[in-house]
Amino acid sequence: MPRYKLIVEYDGAPFCGWQTQADQLTVQGVLTSAVEALSGEKILVQGAGRTDAGVHARGQVAHVDFAKDWETDTVRDGLNAHLRPHPVAVLSAERVGDEFNARMSARKRHYLYRIVNRRPDLTFDLKYAWRVARPLDAAAMHVAAQRLVGNHDFTTFRSTECQAASPVKTLDQLDVERDGVDVLVRASARSFLHNQVRSMVGSLVMVGAGNWSAGDLGQALAARDRTACGQVAPPDGLYLMKVDY
Repeated sequence: MPRYKLIVEYDGAPFCGWQTQADQLTVQGVLTSAVEALSGEKILVQGAGRTDAGVHARGQVAHVDFAKDWETDTVRDGLNAHLRPHPVAVLSAERVGDEFNARMSARKRHYLYRIVNRRPDLTFDLKYAWRVARPLDAAAMHVAAQRLVGNHDFTTFRSTECQAASPVKTLDQLDVERDGVDVLVRASARSFLHNQVRSMVGSLVMVGAGNWSAGDLGQALAARDRTACGQVAPPDGLYLMKVDY
């Protein structure tokens, strides 16, 4: 069966996350329905990351196996035709070998979290960023963020519902920079725990607001205790940007 790698973009706001759930609108669900509408086959589309409800993607990667050998442009355009009016777009389709697996073959995942640091409410960016009204020191956030880079037990920054076998992960990058009113947090790792990025961002905002020091963030990590985590950032500002293979 020919296997296709898909690059998928979506607005996560109307969805209950990536993973198919009974009687819920999900990204995986509408993609799988589009595959069936195109090919007549009931095939579950496999994704690189199970984004939560409200989380967006610019470069989610998925794979799907068809019985028929389709032209790649036909796969892309056909799926997009059947995805409408859902805010999901297949940006590209590529033939790959059977050994390729969107989730298991991934070497690194890159996330962006966008904070709008201003007092006025959001209009165009509502549901697509986290508005933080109090001034944030992005430089202090970046310095503190380096305490989390490396191989650590991230229990503090892990959802109590996380199903990962181990809380130990290697965080390759956690950078914070300001661009006007935007405070951008970029995180890269082979894999992340459930709610890890949002938990880290929420705690970094505590640092940026002056409520925590870099040392406090380090102590929270060392505590290996979920109750030591700061606030959890909302899903609105989180984007899966790219997956490396």
